[in-house]
Amino acid sequence: MNPPPTPDPTPTPHPHHEPDAPRDLVGIGIGPANLSLAALAHPLGDLDTAFYDQRPAFAWHPGLLIEGATIQVPFLADLVTLADPTSPWTFLNWLRSRERLFPFYFAERFHIQRAEYDAYCRWVSENLPGLHFGHQVDAVRWNPERDLFEVDFTQLDTDGEAEALGRTYTRNVVLGIGTEPYVPEPLKPLVEALGVPVLHAADYLDHRAALLAAEHVTVVGLGQSGAEIFLDLLRNRPAGREKLHWLGRTEAFAPMEYSKLGLEHFTPDHTRYFHALPESARDRLVTGQWQLHKGIDAGTIAALHDELYRRTLHGGWPDAVLTPGVRVRTAGRVATTKVELHLEHATQDSRSRLTTDAVVLATGYRERPLDRVLAGLDPYMRRDGQERPRVDEDYRLVLDPSVTGTVYVQNAETHTHGIGAPDLGLAAWRGAIILNSLTGREAYRLPRRTAFTTFGLTQRQQVPSPREAPALTPLVDDRR
Repeated sequence: MNPPPTPDPTPTPHPHHEPDAPRDLVGIGIGPANLSLAALAHPLGDLDTAFYDQRPAFAWHPGLLIEGATIQVPFLADLVTLADPTSPWTFLNWLRSRERLFPFYFAERFHIQRAEYDAYCRWVSENLPGLHFGHQVDAVRWNPERDLFEVDFTQLDTDGEAEALGRTYTRNVVLGIGTEPYVPEPLKPLVEALGVPVLHAADYLDHRAALLAAEHVTVVGLGQSGAEIFLDLLRNRPAGREKLHWLGRTEAFAPMEYSKLGLEHFTPDHTRYFHALPESARDRLVTGQWQLHKGIDAGTIAALHDELYRRTLHGGWPDAVLTPGVRVRTAGRVATTKVELHLEHATQDSRSRLTTDAVVLATGYRERPLDRVLAGLDPYMRRDGQERPRVDEDYRLVLDPSVTGTVYVQNAETHTHGIGAPDLGLAAWRGAIILNSLTGREAYRLPRRTAFTTFGLTQRQQVPSPREAPALTPLVDDRR
């Protein structure tokens, strides 16, 4: 029997796009956020959209697709389900297309593997129309004479070399350029030097074999990525000769806050509450909420302890040092093959040196600056007290009134929308908000309330009447 077909990528018919005709929306970057938006825009046939990415194909943190590692949100936080569970681009429909729906059902997994999420997104990216990989966007400008944005791009060949230049015009732009690996200042010279075994966690799998062969490895960073990498190294090094260090600035190997009410900080209700706060209050709140998104999954902590404990069963302790509360002050090379880290423990008021053969920096990611691609719009952009772009509730950059088009941003608005900005669970909802704003209609019906928690004293919760039965959307129109 043949497997079920891939969803038909043909949307509701819309006028053929003429070469010089302006598009309704151009997306820059094709990560999960813009891929979600493209999937939700697909059935809206009156929208002419195009999305560009300089990479040759979709890839989601390929260096961290460690075997067995899971994403930290339920599978319902796919590209579309929380805005449109009837979409053909759901994770469950991907399973069905692969004849894996029953195995998934019996596996009883709520959190799927990272590699599985990546494969699902690649399936969407390979079948969804309007996505242009191998296209590097070089500049975005406002053309006041045409009341349109000009988007210049370079088409790249399979080797990543420039092949052709192009330009498209659009009424609206959405940036989904994501984040980039963060390297602390003391370690930047080592990462940038050739032949020095210092790398960011984003490149872990590319160097895993060399790291396993190294005599001594140090992992810096006490978040989820650091925990997963340390566990993977630990499991694959000989008992009694592990020769591993794991250290970071955080004062403890802190578990991520994962209580059900705690998770309500990743709801649209909290996003609306956060956006309405003064700038100074938002900045304080983001800093204090680190454990909601920067801790370690409790299951990973348990697996780490189990592996360490297992290595004590025949006497002795594993040769692994786990030290929280430590920062790297400076670093340098020793000869040509080793690295010396100068460490400081602030609470103990002590300093030390550590010589190691390789360093993995699990130091997280930072939002990519919008200025790189939006330099041409800088005169029109309105900024806050910290010179960050102002973003309104509907994810629109606040621009000079003379700009009649709109620039939307995705995963670049933590300072205005809170810690849920990069969360996969809010991607579909944010995409629906953007499409509703773009079309000027309720293209997607969204819930009025999403949390039991009432955030703040003055926020007015929109609670549906218990006597009011919600209108149901028919799955099949059986009218004849």
